[in-house]
Amino acid sequence: MAEHDHNQRALTRQTRLVHSASGAGASLPAESVAPAIQRASTVLMPNAASLYDHNAPTYGRQGLASQKALSSAICDLEGASFCQLYGSGLAAVTGALTSILHSGDTLLVTDGVYQPVRRFCDGFLTRFGVTTLYFPADATPQEVAAYFTPNTRAILLESPASLTFEMMDVAAVAQAARARGVISLIDNTYGAGLAFRPLDHGVDISIQALTKYVCGHSDVFLGSACTNDKGLEQQICQTMIDAGFAVGPDEAYQGLRGLRTLATRFKVHGEAGLVVADWMKNQPGVANILHPALPGCAGHDLWKRDFTGVCGLFGIELQPMAEKRVEAMLNRLKLFGLGFSWGGFESLAILSKPTRTAKPWTGGPLIRLHVGLEDTDDLIADLDQAMEVWRD
Repeated sequence: MAEHDHNQRALTRQTRLVHSASGAGASLPAESVAPAIQRASTVLMPNAASLYDHNAPTYGRQGLASQKALSSAICDLEGASFCQLYGSGLAAVTGALTSILHSGDTLLVTDGVYQPVRRFCDGFLTRFGVTTLYFPADATPQEVAAYFTPNTRAILLESPASLTFEMMDVAAVAQAARARGVISLIDNTYGAGLAFRPLDHGVDISIQALTKYVCGHSDVFLGSACTNDKGLEQQICQTMIDAGFAVGPDEAYQGLRGLRTLATRFKVHGEAGLVVADWMKNQPGVANILHPALPGCAGHDLWKRDFTGVCGLFGIELQPMAEKRVEAMLNRLKLFGLGFSWGGFESLAILSKPTRTAKPWTGGPLIRLHVGLEDTDDLIADLDQAMEVWRD
């Protein structure tokens, strides 16, 4: 009886991630805990008629064992029926956008969007007749609604915002968009599908840079776009076919490897980030901590309502000081590397330079920290010695 009850119990997402995409049941010489890697461009078909049967892969670019396994696992993570893999997080955003936009359309974008996405919108999309309008990253749903026009085709969100970490009422904005026939997309890399599942909140397409927390080791590029809408699924698939995008089997395998430990790593990153952020808020030279999961910070109420976890990324607004002094502090860091990206095992720091057009940044200099898997006492000691340049 006990065994029967155990078998009927639904597994948690953490357990499903650990056991996702094993080699069990595959046509292999031996059963393994990892899926097979098929390195192939040509796919041999059983007969002539099946050469043009598009219900099954007919060419390696469409994805074989490891790509299919990763797609399935990401669907489980995001609560989606469909997942398209891309060669990077940026490619996932641009691939999803080009799947749904046409010349003459207007795209609404949060002012806090990832900078390379802004570059794509202002350059590539402009050349093809798409107009991009930016709205403040902390706009209320009512304020966002004022930006809709008859030509608005889609709206792209990122919450918390890139670099400045403003929170948005995603569910309310998605609802307003749907009421107007506007497609909603969100960059969900911060939430990673663990802390936040946008599709559950009414968003049409959830996008991730799998490069970051899912892969988790700073050694592979991957992205994903997930949806539960069959029409959007067909559009995304068609764009992939037409553009010739593809994800290699080894990259997909690395994504699967990282996915198995995502829940464990994510929790450690988040807890450590809160410890470091809490220490930073009382340090000389610090004006404000930009960390919505930290009580007292801007956006905390929305984060507490919508999120079930937190990652290790946050911002630090400094009191007015020369950029050279900020750079001097960064140059003294020994454990925090100076580099872009985040979500890997290592701690990183950058001097943030947010581009804002709807609501320009008027605060002091910004530092973005990603807290890795090192001991927090060591990280705090590193920051403490580096900030000596502000205490002189």
